[in-house]
Amino acid sequence: MEHLPYNDYGSAMRRKLGGRVQKLAIDAGLSCPNRDGTIGFGGCTFCLGEAFSPVYCREATSITEQIERALRFHSARDRRADAYLAYFQSNTNTHADTAHLERLYNEALSHPAISGIIIGTRPDCITSETLQLLVHIAQSKYVAVEYGIESVYDTTLTHVNRGHNFAQAVDAVAQTKAAGIDVGAHFILGLPNETTNDILAGIHHINALGIDFIKFHQLQIYRNTAMEHEWREHPERFLFGTQSSTEEYANLLVEIIRRLDPRIAIERLASQAPRNLILHSPLKGIRPHELRDIVVNRMLAENLRQGDLYPFAL
Repeated sequence: MEHLPYNDYGSAMRRKLGGRVQKLAIDAGLSCPNRDGTIGFGGCTFCLGEAFSPVYCREATSITEQIERALRFHSARDRRADAYLAYFQSNTNTHADTAHLERLYNEALSHPAISGIIIGTRPDCITSETLQLLVHIAQSKYVAVEYGIESVYDTTLTHVNRGHNFAQAVDAVAQTKAAGIDVGAHFILGLPNETTNDILAGIHHINALGIDFIKFHQLQIYRNTAMEHEWREHPERFLFGTQSSTEEYANLLVEIIRRLDPRIAIERLASQAPRNLILHSPLKGIRPHELRDIVVNRMLAENLRQGDLYPFAL
């Protein structure tokens, strides 16, 4: 869809890298410090690891083979690109010693189709040594870091057993930007006890981070998670309950986008996962591109734009 009313990530990356970009998800076999005991056990209450990996990287294969599989996967769907980025997506992709990380990143970068890497990680799991490694790689390849921040509110982060606070996210983003590396952030909309007003007020803090791109995820209740139990026992804590509509979620996105700094590129408005793993989602079964069309059509019809309420009073 052309002439989007917001700063689209795909267009921003085309301007940055000179052509259409496709991310290829990688599972590097790393762990999560919130599951392996480094900082905690059990992980985040909303998390179900198998919900986040594409089919082509679910089996235990080398990074090189995952890239080959991903290229075939996207080619079969006519998703051709001018530049491919290896996206270290699953788990925490800075949670290892620097020498091991260097081997993993270099294996991806050695593939002739790969123009750069994007590292998905946590804000409490970045070190100066890892940043130095990324700075070195960035001298010849594109590098970005995506931080799973999820909420700007410490009460929420504690409630969902996230294992870090928002101040750590602010610090991690600042250090990464100071190193000259692009930064993205993930936020989940609809976490327990957060109201619409809380979410909209939180955009002020997101704008202040200075990130380059952002992903919004609707809170999906996955089966066999701690959050499934909370959902069943305390449904009143959740913004998007069983009676909520996709339109409500779309309307919230519109109001978020209007308050979002227009310099921040929006990569995603919602996440996608196998339906058999999902107990509840505010999308009610529609696909992310259909949600995008609802948001875009409303904004265009009402002549709304990203940042038309930025900056806004709290």
